[in-house]
Amino acid sequence: MRKAVVLALGAALLLGACSNNKDGGSGEKITATLDGSGSTFQKAFDEAVIDAFRSVQPGIAITYAGGGSGQGKTDLAGAVKQWAGTDSLVKPEDLSKYTNGLLYWPTVAAPITLSYRLNGVANLILDAPTVAKIFQRQIKKWNDPAIAALNPGVTLPATNITPVVRDGASGTNTNFTKWLAAAAPGVFTLTAGDTTNWPKDVAKGSGNPGVAAFMDKSKPVSLEGAIGYVDYSDAKASSLTLASIVNKAGKAIAPSLEAASAALAETSLNPDLTYNPLNAAGDNAYPITTPTWIITAKTYTDANVVKALKAYLQYIYGAGQDLASDVDYAKLPTDYVAKAKSQLDQLKTA
Repeated sequence: MRKAVVLALGAALLLGACSNNKDGGSGEKITATLDGSGSTFQKAFDEAVIDAFRSVQPGIAITYAGGGSGQGKTDLAGAVKQWAGTDSLVKPEDLSKYTNGLLYWPTVAAPITLSYRLNGVANLILDAPTVAKIFQRQIKKWNDPAIAALNPGVTLPATNITPVVRDGASGTNTNFTKWLAAAAPGVFTLTAGDTTNWPKDVAKGSGNPGVAAFMDKSKPVSLEGAIGYVDYSDAKASSLTLASIVNKAGKAIAPSLEAASAALAETSLNPDLTYNPLNAAGDNAYPITTPTWIITAKTYTDANVVKALKAYLQYIYGAGQDLASDVDYAKLPTDYVAKAKSQLDQLKTA
């Protein structure tokens, strides 16, 4: 159903694309192949944009394999793919691997949810210190006093908690753990990054859909008492139950696109187009609002690849932004879009 809505909206947008400069170019038809991999957090948005963009530039064959942010960064550095998706930044010590340069292209943003399966509990509030202790296995029962104190009047069962984490290098893991490091300093004591030294008795899922499966009653791996960090799009697609999270202002905020946009409004864009909306200020900001980027090289040997990338990115910063909410992502602030468009000139043929 969601796919049909996206395609219908994309078709409507394309009818007026040439007149509103959202078609990803000046009308030149381009022939090229753009293979991508990486972030599963942004995958639903990428797939929607690729579907719509294909009608504008049928000669550009675009693929996106997912695999996680770590895989995407590795594939781009090795020139295995022409582009990648990532929710985490390249480490300074790894920049030398990108021999053709590196450019960040912000695309959309969205919440990371704390999704859970707990019969009889539909409205749960959690804060960063409590979440840190849950995932560090210091809190093991749902009726723990720390959880009860955040949820007065809620009957919490003595069910065992099963934390579910990402298996492999993941930008979703980076942003979840960096939020914990920022919002629960001194409580969260594990490694914050694409991978984390989680306790041995947590459950692991491949990609956001793999983590979501543990909280999805329709899946065979589903576990009563499970809790995991899942991107908003996959959580909604699986009809998961989502916790509200206490933000920096002390307000319990449910994950939503509006709350993600409120976090973006408190965030500024760096010169290299990176930004960090985690633990943003503001009463209405969702605290685990996550950035995501397409990353590319600066130079390519194939001029048609450069033209194709520019056309695709131009489309993302036009009609693609209008598609974002239909696949459960928050579009970028207008000043972010303008700055990203101004960077297009940096994409060049070697």
